[in-house]
Amino acid sequence: MARDYKKEYAKYHGNPTQRKNRSMRNIARRALGLEKGDPREVDHKKPLDKGGGNGKENLRAVSRKTNRKKYNG
Repeated sequence: MARDYKKEYAKYHGNPTQRKNRSMRNIARRALGLEKGDPREVDHKKPLDKGGGNGKENLRAVSRKTNRKKYNG
């Protein structure tokens, strides 16, 4: 079954809370100087959804594997 991106955006990605979260992630990438194509990701030591912010002390650049392993056990 084909993925319905328009419906997905309307139900989830277009939600004001999710738009704010995406904006915060983009701001964090710029704060660490990670550019398009960089294999690293921004790790929020204290996640945004748990009250963390984009302060320098809460951000670090880690590999994709390290960042994703943090939440998936």
